[in-house]
Amino acid sequence: MQRAELQQAYLDVRRMTVDLCRPLATEDYVVQPIDSVSPPKWHLGHTTWFFETFVLQSYTPDYRPYHPLYSSLLNSYYHHVGARWERARRGALSRPTVQDMYAYRQAIDDRLLAFIETVDAARWPEVCTRVVLGLHHEQQHQELLVTDIKYILAMNPLRPVYHTSPLTSSAAPVPEAQWLSFPGGTYDIGHTTEDFCFDNEQPVHRAFVEDFVLQSRLVTNSEYLAFIDDGGYGDFRYWLSNGWDTVQCEGWEAPLYWQKLDGTWYAMTLAGWREVEPHAPVTHVSYYEADAYARWAGKRLPTEVEWEVAARLADVGPETGNFLEDGAFHPLPVRQSSGALRQMLGDVWEWTGSAYLPYPGYRPAAGALGEYNGKFMVNQMVLRGGSCATPRSHIRITYRNFFAAHERWQFTGIRLADTAWTHV
Repeated sequence: MQRAELQQAYLDVRRMTVDLCRPLATEDYVVQPIDSVSPPKWHLGHTTWFFETFVLQSYTPDYRPYHPLYSSLLNSYYHHVGARWERARRGALSRPTVQDMYAYRQAIDDRLLAFIETVDAARWPEVCTRVVLGLHHEQQHQELLVTDIKYILAMNPLRPVYHTSPLTSSAAPVPEAQWLSFPGGTYDIGHTTEDFCFDNEQPVHRAFVEDFVLQSRLVTNSEYLAFIDDGGYGDFRYWLSNGWDTVQCEGWEAPLYWQKLDGTWYAMTLAGWREVEPHAPVTHVSYYEADAYARWAGKRLPTEVEWEVAARLADVGPETGNFLEDGAFHPLPVRQSSGALRQMLGDVWEWTGSAYLPYPGYRPAAGALGEYNGKFMVNQMVLRGGSCATPRSHIRITYRNFFAAHERWQFTGIRLADTAWTHV
């Protein structure tokens, strides 16, 4: 990437983060209703701290930090860098102010754009790679911003509206899901091109799968409602032990943000309080709920290898998916389902039945950036495909997202799979 191209990419990504915050009131920036949701103000600061710490400070001799305490206040989980403010207490900080965070962003933007101009040719490939990593890191936080803002607003009984949505209820049912067959065999899994990827997408390795089938589209709200109406949340037979314990402890009766009023299901969206759209993909379900629904339906979740094999064989791409840039901020009903895989990229992250583990031969990088993915490879489940809150330029079929099995605040959903010889 040439210097001018990198500068433009930097400006585009940084501008998107600011644009996502424009609908917020000042008070919205500082709220942290649960530990896993960070205040929007913190996202603004942390993504800036990443560039300051891992680019400017790493490559500029005698660099003087913008503020001596920002390193600890805005560090997320990088022990190599030093002390960190407790994650659960990010919302306890009224200072630095929102205005301070925007001033910090502008100052680091100015410094970094100037730095790109002056970096010597010998170091350019390394610096360019580091800046591109920072851009993808910020795009991850753009998705987190959307989902965190949704949680913050959804917890408010006033049911604030983040944006005016063009979403309307569709009277036409979605096409019936088809079962598509994929041949078993040995496949190369992992990122194979020279384009950017995270370290957990490599190294490329061989994996064997049996013949399998995959549903052509995502599970819809109406299909999930059938599970609810059949008493699925009250029947232990469909649930993993930890899942059943979680359902009982948390009192779950439906996906996150759903509420039944006078016999009708409603859900909080970023466009406000809406009646549940029956034909849209179900979202904000945990791995436990996705797995229980699959068992109730007599099927299972795909493995991450099956998901990637199917996506490769079907040659799916992000061009037509529902992503952050489309501005819906909500999964949409499938437009067409017959004969091909649909909604593989965009709309909702799809739970797989695979634990988040390192690929054969994986080694984390040395130093702080080695903490980016590797140290989370336990007690997490893999998700694939991106969501309506994922930037389009950020996703690819080898992308491995991961969350704990009980998490629901992300746009997570379900696609069913089955082993070919058990499918009827």
